[in-house]
Amino acid sequence: MRHNVCQTLQGLPAETRLLAVVKAAGYGHGAAPVARAALEAGAWGLAVSTIEEAVALRGLVAAPDRILAMGGLAPADAAEAVAAGCAVICHSEAVAAALEAAAAAASSGRVPVHLKVDSGMNRLGCSPVEAPGLARRIAAGGHLRLAGVCTHFAASEADTTFTHEQFGRFQAVLGGLGVDPGLRHACNSAAALRHPEMALDAVRCGIALYGCEWPGLRPALSLRARVTQVKAVAAGAAVGYGRTWVAERASRIATIAIGYGDGVLRSRGGRGAVVIGGNRAPLVGRVSMDQVTADVTGLPGVEAGAAATLIGDGISAEEVAAWSSTISYEVLTALGPRIARSYKE
Repeated sequence: MRHNVCQTLQGLPAETRLLAVVKAAGYGHGAAPVARAALEAGAWGLAVSTIEEAVALRGLVAAPDRILAMGGLAPADAAEAVAAGCAVICHSEAVAAALEAAAAAASSGRVPVHLKVDSGMNRLGCSPVEAPGLARRIAAGGHLRLAGVCTHFAASEADTTFTHEQFGRFQAVLGGLGVDPGLRHACNSAAALRHPEMALDAVRCGIALYGCEWPGLRPALSLRARVTQVKAVAAGAAVGYGRTWVAERASRIATIAIGYGDGVLRSRGGRGAVVIGGNRAPLVGRVSMDQVTADVTGLPGVEAGAAATLIGDGISAEEVAAWSSTISYEVLTALGPRIARSYKE
């Protein structure tokens, strides 16, 4: 984590701040340990999705505006958001009014608010036309503070033309606000690494900090599980639910104590491999809730108690994602709470 934070910062303008995205339990790694490492390595602040995630981490930063809850708020969430003592996203007049009323009732001082502008992703955010009025409304409120203005790129990892279009729209919005925008930020990991000229005042990096999707960064996580049994299977015998894999020869099958209940996607059934004793062993049969099976025929020394590596030892999260026709983000965030996390310097 520290290496990846430093590498990311080195590619950015010196004045650009880094918001380390640690939502979804730190992309499955564990939010508090990775947040702490990111801050120690130079991240200015943290970004999460929910108010609950922000509350869990607020002891790590000195100022409330250094934790941003990026998820969308409904007006009914305003009191909880104000009580959380963090920066929040506002995307509509209704949310701004609710935050103002909740902050007034709580006598909490000015709540740091980041205005979210939809520049073309058509997900969360006010329109560019609405943005100036909403920014002025937040800035003029007695209980809110316009701490930032942001947008989100839809395809910065693949579509340079559209990314430039979005950035141009966002710059036009910033130029027409009529008030101090506070922290201006648009870049996610892909944009920060591919388009540092768009870094503005801050970037929000997630997947890059975990060492995925970009060369030169170090994977922060390895995933291992224990072999619980190795058994001989006769030619013609099937393994697992649905009998989807049938041994073509006399085989040795290792049962490994991890399954889709832990985040090993069920689509991995019969696809990809694990590493046992330095050798790759193909997964066979369907992924069960608590177990997977691997063909260890011909591999020396595989027995109960051996460690099987599902991510690491040459298997990247990106490779695992390809086996499941998904992305590394889903592979990492799917890792469940039954998996024990062990942190190393």
